[in-house]
Amino acid sequence: MDGTAAELLARADALAAVSEEPGRLTRRFATEALGRAGELVAGWMEEAGLAVRRDAAGNVLGRLGDPEEPPLVLGSHLDTVPDAGRFDGPLGVLAGIAVAGRVQARGLAPSLEVAAFADEEGARFGVPYLGSAAYAGVFEPAWLELVDDEGVTVAEAVRAAGGDPDGLVDVPSPVLAGYLEAHIEQGPVLEAEDLPVGIVSAIAGQTRAQVTLEGRAAHAGTTPMRARRDALAAASEIVLAVERCALDAEGLVATVGMLDVEPGATNVVPGRARLSVDVRHADDDELGRGVAAIRRAVDAIASARGVEHAWVTRQAMPAVEMASTLRLRLASAVSALGHEIRSLPSGAGHDAVVLSRVCPAAMLFVRCAGGISHDPRESVGEGDVAVALDVLERVVAPG
Repeated sequence: MDGTAAELLARADALAAVSEEPGRLTRRFATEALGRAGELVAGWMEEAGLAVRRDAAGNVLGRLGDPEEPPLVLGSHLDTVPDAGRFDGPLGVLAGIAVAGRVQARGLAPSLEVAAFADEEGARFGVPYLGSAAYAGVFEPAWLELVDDEGVTVAEAVRAAGGDPDGLVDVPSPVLAGYLEAHIEQGPVLEAEDLPVGIVSAIAGQTRAQVTLEGRAAHAGTTPMRARRDALAAASEIVLAVERCALDAEGLVATVGMLDVEPGATNVVPGRARLSVDVRHADDDELGRGVAAIRRAVDAIASARGVEHAWVTRQAMPAVEMASTLRLRLASAVSALGHEIRSLPSGAGHDAVVLSRVCPAAMLFVRCAGGISHDPRESVGEGDVAVALDVLERVVAPG
């Protein structure tokens, strides 16, 4: 293993070929595809000289150095959204493996752990960070009963994948020196400023919710328009209200990314609709005001249309400031390599959110083409990846 950017990109290509679906990259928590991706990563970790283990959630972990000394953790996630790009998550995992190999080639063995988390996106069960939460000892017992679209619970999925659901809860938090995550920017700032890397200052707060609307199914041909309690019509109005609330509040972003309709027939007025609501802001107070405005709109629309409704908050994460100590180490490394230091916030969520609860956490962004992410067109340049690897190596093993 030579730890080069070209090798990392080749490995990202190999991982991208491991998917649940032919023709597009989809790799969700506790699936056979995720297991195969984990096996690939475990093999690369072993090639790099890391001692490899899997935990109850299916996280793949590689250890270097004194096992009694708290490690600095490098990592990210292996799961994806449906029809994903190949770098969101795997870039940070593969960078950690490359850096571990590099420092060992120099005859060094710092206390280091590389983590490949099994779930960050929440694509299967609607709640993100299941993998890193299990690793950090903050997994909530209620999550075991979350159900996917096929009626499978988290506990059942973990067991079917060879894990132990009982080993996810009441786990002591690990003692860690810190957590450092390399990740594509997923935005346009670095590209616009012609910079290869940036240092994340903070991660925006996020609220995820599910809204269920109960109207009345009816015959599409015989039910007068004014007599209808159409759940989909109410949901459609809510989608636009979510957009309007975000447009009215500076810095707020809000998205309805999923909408399910029942019974789902062309000649039946929809009787039930379920939609997701994702709301984010870098300021927790502004986030709270945005969520409250959306909830008022949902209440008003449902009432006006005679539709029963329920709002269930699936997860609420406050904004997280990255650790100043690690940010300074990143800045020193970036400067030493002759690059401009650029700090910027992240509007996306990351495993660093969870790890910040148990240790200092920081992130290094890598420029991505067009700021495109969660899309097959996701792309990074070999030169930018090379810079990121050099920065991480300087942080892990200066000198």
